[in-house]
Amino acid sequence: MEAKAVARHIRIAPRKVRQVVNLIRGKKVGEAEAILQFVPNAAATPIAKLLRSAVANAENNHNMNSDVLIVSAAYVDEGPTMKRIRPRAQGRADRIDKRTSHITVVVKEREG
Repeated sequence: MEAKAVARHIRIAPRKVRQVVNLIRGKKVGEAEAILQFVPNAAATPIAKLLRSAVANAENNHNMNSDVLIVSAAYVDEGPTMKRIRPRAQGRADRIDKRTSHITVVVKEREG
């Protein structure tokens, strides 16, 4: 049995979020929370919140024991990109892409 949580439209570029998500994949939930607490990236905060949500879903919806949960899957998909304009010299303009992320965290009970 597994439980998951999804956060959509997070205003951090997917490439930056993937760097943090790769640190917690396959780890025990307590260990993953400890890692996220000390990672200096801005993406650690929404991922930690999402991990707590997945654990709460496991406990409340599936009656799983939070002490034996592991992060079985964690992945980041690209969300919609907001296009913005930066003024440049001589009346020109450059496009700025404000990227968003969809983050998914799946937890399941450890076998054995």
